[in-house]
Amino acid sequence: MSDTTRGTVRTPLREPTRAQEILALGLRDEKRRRTRRHIAEVATGLFLERGFGRVTIAEVARTAEVSVNSVYTYFPSKEDLVCYPEQASAQRMVQMVAARPAGRPAAAAVFAALRGELRHGERMVGLTLGYGRFLDMVRGEAALAARLDAIRHEMVAELAAALAAETAAAPDDPLPRLVAAQLGWVQEELFREIGERTRAGRPPAAVAQAALALLDALEGLLGERVLTYATR
Repeated sequence: MSDTTRGTVRTPLREPTRAQEILALGLRDEKRRRTRRHIAEVATGLFLERGFGRVTIAEVARTAEVSVNSVYTYFPSKEDLVCYPEQASAQRMVQMVAARPAGRPAAAAVFAALRGELRHGERMVGLTLGYGRFLDMVRGEAALAARLDAIRHEMVAELAAALAAETAAAPDDPLPRLVAAQLGWVQEELFREIGERTRAGRPPAAVAQAALALLDALEGLLGERVLTYATR
């Protein structure tokens, strides 16, 4: 007797479409990002409360309600829990410049991206009440301070390489490196300002307004060659 005779119609299994596969991958990636961010935020809270050196990976895992192996999957070292990729990427300024539209110079792209983060109150630029304490903790730990300095220097080097490639600069042309260094200085001064004001107890909205004013002042200090360099 056939399945149709029995009143049962078998529906053939369908392979997932490409769109469904992409959606599933996107959801998994988003879940990983949320998990990584959660672990990092829990760890930072513990470090601020008790000190970086007094908190173990096992305590971070227990408080975040994940396994120790999960912590190491996302963060290969303890220092990575503080300087984690989403907030301390050496590609940060490269990504700002790469995303700029036609007709916009590299410096304008960096200033526009920073202003956008400030206006939207992004955690990426330290617009949280505890950011000043966070900077103090980083500066007080030699390993963390060294890691942050290394990321800062790598960020400038990566941007210089990207600018050199985009402008087809000669190997001995100093402009890509000099422009990248100036933009790195802008970001460093911005974070210094935000750290000082949050340490003084200023609310994030007021800190953002002061930081936006500082960006205007910093932009006014840069010369035309920097501001117009690498116009796409």
